[in-house]
Amino acid sequence: MPTCRRKRVVLTEPSPALLEALRTDPNREVYYLSQTGEIFETYDEYTARMSFYRRKQFQCEVTGKSGLDYFQALDSEQQEARTMHSRFPDPLKAAVLKAVQWQVMGRLDHLVEAVYERFKDRYFPDERVSVDIEGDKYAARVVQVFPPRTTSAPSTSATSPVPLASTSSSPLSDEEQQPIHKIAEDLKTPVKDAALKDDPSQYIYKVQIFEEERHPGANKSHEKSKGKETTKSQWTGSLMDVRCPVMSRDRLAFSKSILRRFIRDCVDRDAAVASPWTVKPAIAERFGVNTVMPEETRKGVETIKKGEIDKRKKVWEDKEGPATKKQKKMSAAAEEKANAAAEKREREAREKAEKMKVKESERLAAEKKKKKPIRYPTEDLDVVIGDKEKKAGMKLRRPVPSRVAMPFGDDNSTNEGFIMSWNFLVVYGQPLHMSPFTMDDFEQAIRHSMNDPQCSLLAEVHAALIYNLRTVPFNRHSALLSLLRVKEEMEGEDDVVLGVSTDELTAAMADVGSNWERAPLRHSEGRLGWEESLVGCLKDHANVGNFPRIREILTRLLFAPESTAEPSVSSNASPSGTPAPTSLSVPTSPSTRYYSLPPEDRIAILSFMCNLAISSKAIHAHMEWCEEQLTALRKEKIEVNRSKKQCAEEMNALDESAKELKPLNGVDEDVVMQDSSDLSEAPGSEGEAEGGIVARHKRRTQAKDRELARAKSASAKQALAEHRRLDEELNKLERRLEGIEREFRKLLGAVRVKPLGKDRFYNRIWWFDGMGAASLVGSGGAVQYGTGRIFVQGPSEFDIEVLERREENITARRKEEEGEEGMLGVGEWAVYNDLDEVDEFIAWLNPKGVRELALKNAFAKWGQHLGPGVKRRSADLTMNARLPEARRSARTRHGGPDIAREPYMLWTNRKAVNGS
Repeated sequence: MPTCRRKRVVLTEPSPALLEALRTDPNREVYYLSQTGEIFETYDEYTARMSFYRRKQFQCEVTGKSGLDYFQALDSEQQEARTMHSRFPDPLKAAVLKAVQWQVMGRLDHLVEAVYERFKDRYFPDERVSVDIEGDKYAARVVQVFPPRTTSAPSTSATSPVPLASTSSSPLSDEEQQPIHKIAEDLKTPVKDAALKDDPSQYIYKVQIFEEERHPGANKSHEKSKGKETTKSQWTGSLMDVRCPVMSRDRLAFSKSILRRFIRDCVDRDAAVASPWTVKPAIAERFGVNTVMPEETRKGVETIKKGEIDKRKKVWEDKEGPATKKQKKMSAAAEEKANAAAEKREREAREKAEKMKVKESERLAAEKKKKKPIRYPTEDLDVVIGDKEKKAGMKLRRPVPSRVAMPFGDDNSTNEGFIMSWNFLVVYGQPLHMSPFTMDDFEQAIRHSMNDPQCSLLAEVHAALIYNLRTVPFNRHSALLSLLRVKEEMEGEDDVVLGVSTDELTAAMADVGSNWERAPLRHSEGRLGWEESLVGCLKDHANVGNFPRIREILTRLLFAPESTAEPSVSSNASPSGTPAPTSLSVPTSPSTRYYSLPPEDRIAILSFMCNLAISSKAIHAHMEWCEEQLTALRKEKIEVNRSKKQCAEEMNALDESAKELKPLNGVDEDVVMQDSSDLSEAPGSEGEAEGGIVARHKRRTQAKDRELARAKSASAKQALAEHRRLDEELNKLERRLEGIEREFRKLLGAVRVKPLGKDRFYNRIWWFDGMGAASLVGSGGAVQYGTGRIFVQGPSEFDIEVLERREENITARRKEEEGEEGMLGVGEWAVYNDLDEVDEFIAWLNPKGVRELALKNAFAKWGQHLGPGVKRRSADLTMNARLPEARRSARTRHGGPDIAREPYMLWTNRKAVNGS
């Protein structure tokens, strides 16, 4: 059983309420932990127990390994138990278990020692042993065991076994064999007495020799003993009688350590004083061990238990102070006086204990009142903005993110499907063979409602997904079959949707897109026929279960209204505007009807197709490739950081040497610039020789100083050049680290998309730029963007539960710090479009909280790309808003502006692959 803090883990028993429910309500739902068999009434109890088991605080009781969770420790123990049971001799198991049953010993080590001493020289039939024959060890098997004979047995040498065939008076002549090693099962008999009554050295074992045991040095000795091969081989396969001195067991099969593990795995003991060791019931039944304690043994156990209790009681009385002989002989008056004094002492002790208890409670209350210093960063909701922060100008209310500015207004499901579809198409642009495009272009393409000119972006997106879904398994006519099942379940009820019955719809579906998995959708032909292939793809992949809106969407794609006055879906319509339901009755082609679909239906189709495409082989292969590249980038980052550290150390060493050279250069200049008047003076006749010597000495000194100055100047120039080289190298490494971070973001976005972080109220902050096929930096270092904004998503249901568990009124605090209009519901979306709003939001974040500190660091890390991306998007929107004014002269035949020159219509797929 795994241990936690040196204590065995006790499994949780079902509560009385669950046991009662087993009789009254057997169908009641419960939470079952299959690994341990525990049953819990509530999910909180289940998760609390599971989190306890998942902590790295358990220890394998057998191997002693620590730092494991419960299941790892349990697996380790089970693996070790299997190994131990496979090694421990099977014929020995029953005898050992019978010997340890009902034994009263305080320590397991003492029990192991007793069992080992009793069985080390006793062998049982079918055991594998080693036999020493004339100095060579042979592997053998015990065939039969013959106990000592009451009469004198023929002399058989223990060290020189004799083949059974040559033994004239063999033990096989005994008519009946006596029980073997019965006294070994009685550990109460001392070892010496057991040897006298049943001497193990007098047992005779008939063994069958297998082969000589090989050792590492056997090959070398083989050459020296070729002459003995015939002698050794004569024992192989023969039967012979031996005694225990020439027999031994493998240490991996029988030793004190493995014996201890075997006994500990098979026996158990109660926690009461002097409780006997008992074999576990299942194991006892398997090996035939008696599970009913004999009466004699029970009395002996009770006697031992009573003796231990009396011994402890005596120790306690001695500690308290036993009564002396004089006190026993005291008179009745003296005894009363002593009793009164004892009562007084007890009363004083109780009063003192009560006073101490009061003082302790007061001390604890005082400690609770004291506020412990908070160590930051801490839980965000525990951070309270003080007067100091308010005076410093900290923002108290978060800027309100806009719900209206979302691509499709307040329609959260449509917004979420739109964001997910765009992110999928951009992130997996490489396996889908698609060039990246901005979210604004994708939104305008979704709103495109004209057959002429056609939108290339829509055609490429759907064609890429259709090609991808051809590799995903599907069920032919799944949509048709599911619609027919729904019709049968309705049992004659009105099954008309948008004026089209199920029979009419299934009839119209029959011949549309039936060859979609082989139809060529060529890029050079503008993906002609992609609308029919889309219907065929939906027919085989979708059904009412995985795509509830399939019937309404297929009806809109295959039927048109009788009148031509159907309201079109304009690209300038309101985000939440949806055309009024129209009665459709005229069968038509999907290529003409797709552009009348409302944006909600188009996004539902794309979301469904993206969810299917994620399981394709191409996407999985790309994700595996990204994982490999991420591993390579991690290794490269380590190497670059190591090189960067080395460059910094070398630059510091050069700076230290430069500081030492500066003062020396100044001295050298002073030495070189000297007054030449002393050298030009002509010495007198008396001091001419002395003056010449001084002059020559000065000239030599100046020459040496000049040489030293030149050398130091050259060294300084070389050090400066080396410093510049290291500085350039350091800048290159910094730029490479930035590039690694950008590449890491791109690859990680293809594996799992994660938000920038969460604020104090668990709102998730999303920035989708620079992931997958998109890049944050274009050619020449120009800033690129995909969304150019920051999205805010409301907390999840689990996060809301966490907030509600707090004692404080979270709703009131959210109204105060977010504003009532800024509180987002579960999964609700909003957006910051302006850079000033983003800066205000960053200023509102409090770095004393763990979540907001991490979020603020993420903004600081990506600020050089995030801010310019938001600015560039604002500039592009402003420029595109002005362009229609300049295009008024270029009118189409419809009398409107030239839509073909809109940015989303100018997008081209440079990674396209033609269909065949």
